[in-house]
Amino acid sequence: MKLKNLLLVIIISATTAVGSVWGFSKYQETNLAGTQESDKLPLNYASFYDKSTAPQGPLDFTAACASATPAVVHIRIKTKARTITNNNAPSQNPFGDLFGDGSPFGNLFGGPGGQQTIPSQRASGSGVIISQDGYIITNNHVVQDAAEITVTTSDKKTYKARVIGTDPNYDLAVVKIDAKNLPYLVYGNSDNVKLGQWVLAIGYPFTLDVTVTAGIVSAKARDIGLGRQDNGGASSIVQSYIQTDAAVNPGNSGGALINTDGQLIGINSAIASETGSYSGYSFAIPVNIVKKVTNDLIKYGAVQRGYLGVEYGDISSMPEEAKDKLNIKNYNTGIYVSSITKDGAAEAAGLKKGDVITKIDNIPVDNSGELAAVIGDKKPGDKIVIDFMRDGKEHTTNATLKNNIGDVVATANKDNISTSALGASLNTLSAEQLSKYGISGGVQVKDLSDGALKKAGVENNFIIFSINGTRIKTAEQALKIIKSTTGDVVMRGFYPGSTYIYGYRFNLGDSDNNDSGY
Repeated sequence: MKLKNLLLVIIISATTAVGSVWGFSKYQETNLAGTQESDKLPLNYASFYDKSTAPQGPLDFTAACASATPAVVHIRIKTKARTITNNNAPSQNPFGDLFGDGSPFGNLFGGPGGQQTIPSQRASGSGVIISQDGYIITNNHVVQDAAEITVTTSDKKTYKARVIGTDPNYDLAVVKIDAKNLPYLVYGNSDNVKLGQWVLAIGYPFTLDVTVTAGIVSAKARDIGLGRQDNGGASSIVQSYIQTDAAVNPGNSGGALINTDGQLIGINSAIASETGSYSGYSFAIPVNIVKKVTNDLIKYGAVQRGYLGVEYGDISSMPEEAKDKLNIKNYNTGIYVSSITKDGAAEAAGLKKGDVITKIDNIPVDNSGELAAVIGDKKPGDKIVIDFMRDGKEHTTNATLKNNIGDVVATANKDNISTSALGASLNTLSAEQLSKYGISGGVQVKDLSDGALKKAGVENNFIIFSINGTRIKTAEQALKIIKSTTGDVVMRGFYPGSTYIYGYRFNLGDSDNNDSGY
């Protein structure tokens, strides 16, 4: 009887186990099918705006955490409240001739007039100390609208920070605090990152204290849809993110992605999520790009981007019909050259339309993300070796990268003019920015500090298109008009992302000027 009961228990247990395995496999099939059929997850920047959700707990990588966490800081920003008016009817629009077709300002002047007050806003993110004297890397989207920047270090000390340089194309910024003997992170090499290796994400999610999460590298050279080709060279926005499953939440933007040796291998920047919080996918800008951009911002005031001068497409993503039509049906990977920029680096190197680029400096480039990663950390004047296929035969050539105007020399940004009286730098807008905003000329306010512009209520990133009724093309022209004006200076412009035209009035001879925007 006992034996019979024992056999019954074993049979029931075995049946339960088999049923559980079968049920779980069916559950997996159902969920996997649902995942494959779902829409692409939206992308969200990992900056914090008044939300509160607990972060996932970190794994224990004690040595790496001990060396890295002191070098990761909490960045808080504050925007300034401002009052604006919009009281011009369309027929009375004084700015109609300033904007070309497709301008986002075409319908700004309709509707009733009146004042609107935009209150001060607060936000936060993370940053990484890269030098003992206080240079800090973060994301551009963390600090781009900041009137004030405060940095809190791991020992709870708080510093005022100033912006050294920003690059929206790479979504990176460098800020500086006045301090000495700070802990800092050592650069790793993102080219050596392997799929499946352990990584740690460090930052300040949800305004909590420093938080560490762990995961593995899920993909390299990931294009998450934020980038686009620009003259066939470096991408305008990073197309080669490191994808991990380390938990990254709002507030982690600008924080560190490190390897188990405690070396910086990326800057956490974005997450793929339907909710805005971590859902299993996070993306970091590779440190080799970060290092190049940071060095350029500190040395030149602008990123020195190398251009190969080709327009291209990924062979791996082409349908077979397209490959057959282009006579490249025997290729599964590589970069198809669809056109060559006149007088560009590729033309000088002998590349032609229809070539298939396979390697740069002996590094395989199977897709646009990998090409962007290789070219993206180089500057004008750098020499590269290109392996490519033409008519089924292998070829090698050398190219010297150029900038976007065809020069091979990296130069400081001479279009950035600073004056202590204004309390800001004025940066001439690039051709790319002019096209983006739909204007023929303008300058942008940067590095705002105490001075006439701040007293008038101007904030960082304000774009000036007219001063005293004169259209502005360059920073030099703007400064000349301002300095030659004996009375009030009247500026008009807009803030990126805003649908309003702002007016500001100030007087360099009046140190107590407190006029606000109008």
